Amino acid sequence: MQFPAIYLASASPRRHEILTQLGVPHEVLRLPPVAGEDEPRLPGEAPADYVLRTAKEKAQRALEYLESPAAHGLPRRPVLTADTTVILGDDILGKPANVAAARDMLRRLSGSEHEVRSAVVLADTTQMLEAVSVTRVRFTTLTDEDIDFYCASGEPMDKAGAYGIQGLAGLFVEHISGSYSGVMGLPVFETGRLLRSFGA
Repeated sequence: MQFPAIYLASASPRRHEILTQLGVPHEVLRLPPVAGEDEPRLPGEAPADYVLRTAKEKAQRALEYLESPAAHGLPRRPVLTADTTVILGDDILGKPANVAAARDMLRRLSGSEHEVRSAVVLADTTQMLEAVSVTRVRFTTLTDEDIDFYCASGEPMDKAGAYGIQGLAGLFVEHISGSYSGVMGLPVFETGRLLRSFGA
């Protein structure tokens, strides 16, 4: 199967790694930074709406960048964006701002089940396609020592919900129902389906 060449508008090394494993020719598109790491949630916005909106806004921002002088004439290609959100109840757990925030998130996830939604958007100037994967993840009960050990590894700091399932936090996962790659940040099935729509 041949995939179209695309831009990955994400700095996530995990998304880059997944596309590479799939054999998708891609180039990481580094956009000018925006204020804040996590996009703010709108008043009354449901978590399911939030994750899709932010992925679509990233795609729109990437397309606008490619049309701007700042792109220095980069060739036009489809743009892939994604957003992964950890949802506990009605709360969205983003990337922790510091170790204390990471500890708090891990304590909340301990011994409970949460939802991970990954929205994927593939867009060019003529169309914008979207897909969302929904996964349930159950954590074992964590001790303070577990949490301290994991935070000392540095892994929680750049990940939604303060954990990465592909790393040491895999030791905490009792059960998963859904897409493992979606919890990593880029659901393979949904991504492949969108790529096929763009001529794979």
